Amino acid sequence: MSVNVDVGPIDFLALEFPGARLNGEGMAIIVDLVERGIIRVLDMRAVLRSEDGTITAAAITDLDGDGILDLAVFEGAESGLIDEDDINEAGQLIQPGDAVALLVYENTWAGPFVSAMRRAGASVVASARIPADEVIARLEALEALEASESSESAPDAD
Repeated sequence: MSVNVDVGPIDFLALEFPGARLNGEGMAIIVDLVERGIIRVLDMRAVLRSEDGTITAAAITDLDGDGILDLAVFEGAESGLIDEDDINEAGQLIQPGDAVALLVYENTWAGPFVSAMRRAGASVVASARIPADEVIARLEALEALEASESSESAPDAD
């Protein structure tokens, strides 16, 4: 694929909702990110696992079931990147009666940066996500170590 466009990193999220309580609370934030050009939603699906274990998928546009498209901005955000295998795999991750929201999005903010680096001859040799919990734990450990070292090196006030 030799397309000359600014494409940012693509991410996938699977968010579990116990009791299938998808109330759309976080969707306003996603809409804001899309409207500001920070991300672009490529695919979005809700996967439900019924009490008998049946797995079904639905577009995430009518969260409260009233027939009104609450998230019309995402209508048609089904690129095919999330396929039946993904839906079935996600459904197996959750308990009967629960739901999981699947989201594939592009970090559009990074597209121009990545393109500029490619033009400069750079190429991505590694990329990874570090869970926020791990970063916070590491920072807290470093802070505790620094505090410990600081108190050990402080002169006594005798």
